[in-house]
Amino acid sequence: MLMIRLARVGARKQPYYRVVVIEKDRARNGRSVEVVGTYNPRTSPASVNLKLERIEYWRGKGAQLSDRVEKLLRSGSSTAGQPPAPTPGPADNLDASAAA
Repeated sequence: MLMIRLARVGARKQPYYRVVVIEKDRARNGRSVEVVGTYNPRTSPASVNLKLERIEYWRGKGAQLSDRVEKLLRSGSSTAGQPPAPTPGPADNLDASAAA
């Protein structure tokens, strides 16, 4: 059975995780099938980069999500794998005030 879970790759006291597809019985940092994302809890806010298409592919093949990966998907699903949304600039504010 396949699992989508975290594998720790950071140095001591500096955690950094890869989101991996791996056999359920393998060790935490054992040989994985595929790396489908990263998670860095040390940034503010924590950075989550996920390949949503690949996660859905593996879930279609029967892979189960770990509890933590499921929470990451729910919390970061709007921004995971997507470029950041553009923020309105000063020119946008002028157009809005001129139209009013």
